[in-house]
Amino acid sequence: MLVDSHCHLDCLDLTPYDGKLALAIHAAREKSVNFILCVCVDLENAKTVLEIAKQHETVWASFGIHPNEKMEKEIEKEMIIEYAQDKKIVAIGETGLDYYRLEGEGDIMQERFRRHIQAARELKKPLIIHTRQAQEDTIKIMKEEKAQEVGGVMHCFTESMSMAQAAMDMGFYISFSGIITFKNAASLREVVAATPLERLLIETDAPYLAPEPYRGKSNEPQYVYYVAEAIAKIKNISFAEVENQTTKNFFSLFKDCGL
Repeated sequence: MLVDSHCHLDCLDLTPYDGKLALAIHAAREKSVNFILCVCVDLENAKTVLEIAKQHETVWASFGIHPNEKMEKEIEKEMIIEYAQDKKIVAIGETGLDYYRLEGEGDIMQERFRRHIQAARELKKPLIIHTRQAQEDTIKIMKEEKAQEVGGVMHCFTESMSMAQAAMDMGFYISFSGIITFKNAASLREVVAATPLERLLIETDAPYLAPEPYRGKSNEPQYVYYVAEAIAKIKNISFAEVENQTTKNFFSLFKDCGL
């Protein structure tokens, strides 16, 4: 039994499934992907993500505003708390810092990140953190805002082992996506090798970042199978070990999933 710990079901290409999300979820189940966390990125898709989770027993949702999302008016901590009340919302995020295309809005991004952490602490829900080329500031804000009180996951991790260790020291899990199957990702595979299996999650980030042998195509939850397969090869352990431990890790972190 596998879990796709981070994807965007509302954005999937459903053409192969006659436009029916239920068929894509069934296809995932055929690959032993029994549970899915559908992640929110903005106010526009928040309602859709929650509705999807309510319609499917084995799907849960998060609430958060992506660091790159443009907003006319910044979201307040109280709004995050209000939006995240439903029992199907098991996490806050994705949130964090992304300096890859930063255009002079670092202060706004950092303040938004702080508000999400503050809301997560009040709600006692774990965080889903997006970080890109912002290692020092991400860890700094996590420490200052006491993110360790709720923990969470560093999603689609592509940064250094030192950052992964700093996050794990605060009780966070490290999640890897199909990027680890790419030929040019040798340094990231070293991070996978060094990350304890007990602190590791797997994800697709679908419809983005499809793993080999589907690279360049639209990603979907069933392909998390290939992420688990790659981790087993990198760590020289059985697929079953990866499958069992990452599923156990998911439910240890996202306790509100209730299984």
